Amino acid sequence: MIDTDYMQQALDLAAQAAAAGEVPVGAVVVHEGQVVGRGFNQPISCADPTAHAEIMALRDAGRALGNYRLVDCDLYVTLEPCVMCSGAIMHARIRRVVFGAPDLKTGACGSVVDLFAETRLNHHTTVTAGVRAPEAVALLQNFFASRRNKS
Repeated sequence: MIDTDYMQQALDLAAQAAAAGEVPVGAVVVHEGQVVGRGFNQPISCADPTAHAEIMALRDAGRALGNYRLVDCDLYVTLEPCVMCSGAIMHARIRRVVFGAPDLKTGACGSVVDLFAETRLNHHTTVTAGVRAPEAVALLQNFFASRRNKS
C-alpha cells in the first residue's frame, strides 16, 4: 500500500532544502508504519557530493534502527533516485522505493537506466513511480525558475 502522507513528509523536507538554497529533494524511510529516517538535499551546505536526500535519510534510518541493513523498509523520495542513491538503496536492502517526479537526466529507476531491473544484481527493490508527481515537479520547477530570475 502506498501512503501519500509519507510522500507529503518528503515534500515538506524538499521545501526545507529549497529554503536552504539546495535542490528541493526530500526523502523519508518508513519501517513498520513509522518514519525512521529523514533527509533532504544538502550537498552544498555539507560540501559533500553524497549528501543527497536519499543518502541522508538512509543514514538517519540506519542510526535509528542500529543497522545498515534496512530490511522491511520503504523509501519515499520526491525525485527519482540517481545511480549513486540507487546503489545505496540496494546495499541497504530497501524493500520498496516510491518516488514522485521522474529525473530525465540522471534517473536510475527507468528514466535513464533501471538499476532495479538489472537481474545480475543481488538485491531487487520494488519501484513505484509518479506518487504526488505534480507537487514534486512544481517544487523543482519553481526552484530553478527563481534561480534563473536572480541571475
